[in-house]
Amino acid sequence: MTDTTGVIADLTAEAAEVDALVAGLSEAEWDTPTPAPGWPVRHQIGHLAFIFRIAGLSAAQPEAFVAMTKSLKGGFEAAVNAALEDYIHDPAEVLLTRWRAERDAGIKALAAVPGDQLVPWLVNPLPPYVLACAGMMEAFGHGQDIADALGVRRERTDRIKHLVGFAVRVRDFGYEARNLKPPAEEFRFELTAPSGALWTFGPEDATQRVTGSAADFCLLVTRRRHRYDLDVRAQGTLADQWLDIAQAYRGPAGQGRKPGQFGA
Repeated sequence: MTDTTGVIADLTAEAAEVDALVAGLSEAEWDTPTPAPGWPVRHQIGHLAFIFRIAGLSAAQPEAFVAMTKSLKGGFEAAVNAALEDYIHDPAEVLLTRWRAERDAGIKALAAVPGDQLVPWLVNPLPPYVLACAGMMEAFGHGQDIADALGVRRERTDRIKHLVGFAVRVRDFGYEARNLKPPAEEFRFELTAPSGALWTFGPEDATQRVTGSAADFCLLVTRRRHRYDLDVRAQGTLADQWLDIAQAYRGPAGQGRKPGQFGA
């Protein structure tokens, strides 16, 4: 069992930071294009509102969540895109209110689940801690898109450790998204936190190693920056290949970002 108290506090803070990016925007600024093609700011917030809504449903009403997933047509990716239609036509003030309500309800529901209890999710049931870490990944990635659209440089804190650990846990998602067989060999990860602490995962004697900045690692696994623009390095052929396909989410990888797209 893993205590969810820390990740819930950090997820709350990460979501609040995303909120601060959009709280003062004008109606027109909600239509600012982000680096995700076809997704202006309002799409990013609508997506996050939907994700937090279904996370809350999973935690508070697991039977209803299971029924919902069984009713999906075209798979989860299609359902996510369809769900956007329920958000993106709202006036900015309404969308902001909905995002806040669904964010808060989702986090509250996750916090109420005992740490040793599983909640249903898209493929397999998950501990609430892991689902909250997935929420960190969503908030980090889509928050970065919004920040890039608005020209805001985000300051990272050690709360990203939850995302780092989650990305290590789901190392194989990048292979699965491309119908590749994941290697049996474990990797060693040695990443430097924003505070300067060293975070390590995996066997000390592993020959396949990933090292560098933890913040840049998060940008890599959310595919918000190209590997060539990041302080993330690989030792070993398998680890080097993984840097090309790393992603901390299921489903299609998306276009990712181009080398040099965001300047220095």
